[in-house]
Amino acid sequence: MARFTYIAEKNNGEEYKGVADAQDRFELYKIVRAEGGHIVSVAEEHGSRFWGLSHWNAKLSSISEYEQILFARNLGAMLTAGLPLARALSVIERQTSNPKMSALVSEIASDVRRGDPLHAVLMKHPDTFSRLFIAMVRVGEEGGSLPASLSVTSDQMERMYELKKKIRGALIYPSIVVCSMIGIGVLMMIKVVPTLTQTFTEMKVELPISTQVVIAISDFLVQYTFVSFFALIGIVASVYAAVRTQRGRRVSDFLFLHTPLIGNLVREVNAARTARTLASLISSGVDVLTALDITGEVVQNAYFQDVIRAAARAVRAGEPLSASFTSRTDLYPAFVGEMMAVGEETGQTKDMLDRLALFYEEEVDRKTKDMSTVIEPFLMIFIGVVVGLFAVSMITPIYSLSQSIG
Repeated sequence: MARFTYIAEKNNGEEYKGVADAQDRFELYKIVRAEGGHIVSVAEEHGSRFWGLSHWNAKLSSISEYEQILFARNLGAMLTAGLPLARALSVIERQTSNPKMSALVSEIASDVRRGDPLHAVLMKHPDTFSRLFIAMVRVGEEGGSLPASLSVTSDQMERMYELKKKIRGALIYPSIVVCSMIGIGVLMMIKVVPTLTQTFTEMKVELPISTQVVIAISDFLVQYTFVSFFALIGIVASVYAAVRTQRGRRVSDFLFLHTPLIGNLVREVNAARTARTLASLISSGVDVLTALDITGEVVQNAYFQDVIRAAARAVRAGEPLSASFTSRTDLYPAFVGEMMAVGEETGQTKDMLDRLALFYEEEVDRKTKDMSTVIEPFLMIFIGVVVGLFAVSMITPIYSLSQSIG
């Protein structure tokens, strides 16, 4: 099996570029004829491809969430303007500067020209396109409203992307402060404390327990610097691997939910994601059970996923959608269940979900803006306590020494 890059021409004279895997050139010609075109030029990618810069650019680059948003938005805009799907994909392929995205769009365009529906092609790339994305495209194709579905999808993804950016932005400041403090502390332990330890040893000063603990930590870091460094990497890797497991994920989700300042933010973020995703899917014509199934993947916290699965079972049993959310006010704010119930009673579930999403997105926006202001006093207290303990541990022996000399 070889990979070919080709330029083909349709019967109307329109040229397009494609990439296809085939046993030989004869099979490639059959593939292109099935697309409704004929080959103009073709190039086979040989073994040099493995060593080529373009190959490694495509392999090592990644497709960001923002590029997926642009893909949905631009494709929807071009379809609305009247461009055929295959031609719109070719335009996106030429416009993108990411080699991996360009290769992916080229493959999608080739499959679409062969007559495959877009949602079926996207299903071949689950690592790039989420179930939400694929479901919205499928509904759009089946209902003849693909441009509108892509527009709704891009708006939904953009709102979730902005939500993530705000949360990450709010956590940058405390993360920098904590990392800087740890770095300075390690340098003090390795460079400053040994000098003071030598002085205490020479003067035979009686050391308090806190000073002995600081010196013990310093001695260990000095003697086993590389061991400590690799041990830290090992601990971080172990924690990361543990969090990837089902049990570890539930533990980390539980900790986030019960951490002061962060717990309420987690609840509101998941409330916003749930409402926004359900509103987008239901308004596009996706049935409620499928919408709940997809929403369970979008909402990544395991405890919120449990509520959504319970809601799906309840709906399947004939109960209202709001029942499961109303009974779990420990996770979802009471306002969520109440608004859902009102929407079901008035037949305006989609509108109520939209209002819920907008309300909690604005709440998260406000809280993330204030987060650095709220966290700063706690950081200052924490830093003050740590610096104070270190200072007392080091100054107490010096003070005792000066008294004995006096």
